[in-house]
Amino acid sequence: MVELKTDTSIDAMYAAGQVVGRALTAVREAADIGVSLLELDEVARDVLREAGASSPFLGYRPSFAPTPFPAVVCASVNDAIVHGIPTGYRLRDGDLVSIDCGAELDGWVGDSAISFTVGRARPADTRLVETAERALAAGIEAAVVGNRIGDIAHAIGRVCREAGYGIPQDFGGHGIGRRMHEDPGVPNEGRPGRGLPLRQGLVIAIEPMLIGSGRDGYHPAPDGWTLRTDDGSRAAHAEHTVAITEAGPRILTARNPQD
Repeated sequence: MVELKTDTSIDAMYAAGQVVGRALTAVREAADIGVSLLELDEVARDVLREAGASSPFLGYRPSFAPTPFPAVVCASVNDAIVHGIPTGYRLRDGDLVSIDCGAELDGWVGDSAISFTVGRARPADTRLVETAERALAAGIEAAVVGNRIGDIAHAIGRVCREAGYGIPQDFGGHGIGRRMHEDPGVPNEGRPGRGLPLRQGLVIAIEPMLIGSGRDGYHPAPDGWTLRTDDGSRAAHAEHTVAITEAGPRILTARNPQD
């Protein structure tokens, strides 16, 4: 069931989204050569703790997962697309890192993700991350009253495909509110003019995921959580929580005025 949020509820979700934004900013600032993924998870935990927020990731166990998720961020490195479990792995020069983080504050949830390179960036990785951000921006631009879910999916998919990147099927964005995952699903590829109409008060997480090789194949890692590219190519992930309003899309997880 799709739940439309009131203006008051959207303001509360904005507060949760700002905690997520601060956590992602802190993690990105802390990420450096030699820093472990577990240390980055602890940075995010500190931000949530200071804000009086909890993590919707920690202990989460969807139907596909063999175990509850053990961290407050997903940390996916290089060929990992999404859902990477933070480990003792220490970042190396040139690693491409995607961090996904959520926060629950006063009963409302925010969810966002960023990708970046540690140390010296490969030009191909820079282009991949920039395209993920462009795809996210295109999806947000299409998130207006009167459009449909398919318009968002089409906008994202067009940017990704025209740039020559793959899109992992079966994973995409989602509704969000009192719970991290609500209806509707928000695919990263689709036909314009199809799907659920976008109405005032709908809040969704828009999250393009790109595979650098242009192929779509992926598989779960042995941990049952991490999704990796089949061909070992690198991947990038970008996400914002966005409210549909009569005044246009409102980014609830914005990290700076340009987001």
